[in-house]
Amino acid sequence: MPVMQAFTRLRAMTRNPRDGWSIEDIRFVCRNLDLDCRPPKLGAHYVVSHPKVRGLLTIPSGRPIKPFYVTLFAQMAESTLEPE
Repeated sequence: MPVMQAFTRLRAMTRNPRDGWSIEDIRFVCRNLDLDCRPPKLGAHYVVSHPKVRGLLTIPSGRPIKPFYVTLFAQMAESTLEPE
């Protein structure tokens, strides 16, 4: 069930990145779609990565997350779902 909820949330993020998404929404999608989401050690940015994706995405943990970061995250998450 959580995987389907993660897909639903990811789809909603793609459709409306301005919906006031929080870092908890990002973490939920990451946890259920096998993306790595590391919390900040010293700064205020979470780091999202996946073996299929080259590079890292840093997301400020401020609330709500700016639509720009939500769009980048949704693109990254969707690219991990594509077959190789």
